[in-house]
Amino acid sequence: MKFYIALLVMGILTQNFVLSKFLGICPFLGVSKKLNTAVGMSAAVIFVMLLATAATYPLNILLDKNGLGYLQTIVFILVIAALVQMVEIILKKYVQSLYKALGIYLPLITTNCAVLGVVILNIDNITNYASYNFGFGHAMMNSFAAGAGFMLAMVLFAGVRSRLETADVPKFLKGLPITLISAAIVSMSFLGFTGLVEGLGLLA
Repeated sequence: MKFYIALLVMGILTQNFVLSKFLGICPFLGVSKKLNTAVGMSAAVIFVMLLATAATYPLNILLDKNGLGYLQTIVFILVIAALVQMVEIILKKYVQSLYKALGIYLPLITTNCAVLGVVILNIDNITNYASYNFGFGHAMMNSFAAGAGFMLAMVLFAGVRSRLETADVPKFLKGLPITLISAAIVSMSFLGFTGLVEGLGLLA
C-alpha cells in the first residue's frame, strides 16, 4: 500500500509530468486559457493514459517474448492513436460543447509526449522498481497519478492565466512571453516537493 501511495505522490507532486518532466507542454500552454477546457482536456488525457497502459502493458510482454521489443514505440503510438480516435468519436457524439472547445488539441493527444512517456515509463519501472514487484496494478496507479498531476498543472495554470488577463502586464511581455514566465514560476514552485516521498519513508 505504501508503494501505491508513493506512486500517487510522485506522479502528482514530485515527478509531475508537466512541471517536473516537461512533457505535454503543447496542451498545457494551448488549452489552459479556460478552466472548463483545461479540466476537459485533463479528463480525456487521464482516460487515454489508463486505457493505453491497460493495452500496452500486456502488449509489451508479448513483444518481448517474440523478440520484437524494438517495435515498442511504434506499437505504443498506434495504440494511443486508436484510443484517441475513440475518445474523439465519443466526445463528438455525446459532449459536442467540449469537443468544439478542445478543437485541434483533442487529436493532438495522439502526439502528447506525456501519454507516450507514461506507458514507456511503466515498462522501465519494471526494472527500476523490481524490488517492489512493479506489476500491472502499479502501472495503472502510476498512469492515474501522472494524469492527475497533468490535471493539477492544467487547473493551476488556468487559474494563473485568468489572473493575467486582468493584470497590468508591460506591453513587451504580453502574450506568449508572460505565459512562459508564469509557467516557469509555477514549475519552480513544485521544486519544493523534492524529497517528499523519501522524507515520508514511502519507498523505504
